[in-house]
Amino acid sequence: MFGTIRVLLDGANARAEDRLKDTYAVELIDQRIRQADSNLSAAKVTLASLIQRKRAEERMVDSLKGRIKILTGRAEEALAADREDLAVEAAQAIAEMENELRIRKDTVDRLERRVVQLQSSVETAHRRIVDLKQGAITARAVRREQSMQTRLNKTLAGSSAADEAEALIKRVVDQDDPFEQSQILRDIDRSISGASADDKLAEAGFGDPNKVTANTVLERLKAKKK
Repeated sequence: MFGTIRVLLDGANARAEDRLKDTYAVELIDQRIRQADSNLSAAKVTLASLIQRKRAEERMVDSLKGRIKILTGRAEEALAADREDLAVEAAQAIAEMENELRIRKDTVDRLERRVVQLQSSVETAHRRIVDLKQGAITARAVRREQSMQTRLNKTLAGSSAADEAEALIKRVVDQDDPFEQSQILRDIDRSISGASADDKLAEAGFGDPNKVTANTVLERLKAKKK
């Protein structure tokens, strides 16, 4: 049972981690690029140090070669002058310098190989970081598009603000006209009180009219004209 619980917890943690990565993907990309930039800077410093050491060793090689050449010439002159004692001493010094020269040449060769390897790595890392930065620009653009699409989907969803606005508009438009309602109420009151029947009889000519009509005014005007 505990094994099953552990598997379920591991799965839940993995899903939570995936959700975090999805949510903060752009931020994580920027952080990784900063780390890669920092590592590249450190590699450049190391490369510069190696190149500096190689140049120093090359200068020592050139110096040893020059000293060996000069000392060899002097040893030859000592032998020519029958000063073998001086020639032997010079030969011993030349031997020591040649041994040192061999070691320094090996060091130069080793540093040269390391410089070439590290320089290639730095160039590769630089190109990769450039690609990563371009990819980060694309990722940010995609994330903005996704955010805009998410907001648009919410607007188009059933419980969106637009739907709520439409419902409110419909509610206002569908409300009863208060003027028409008051007119209907008056008609109802007149019908209940008998006023409606009285008006109908008056309009039919039975009894005095309850209200002045256009025909009444016109007849009065014609009578005055006569």
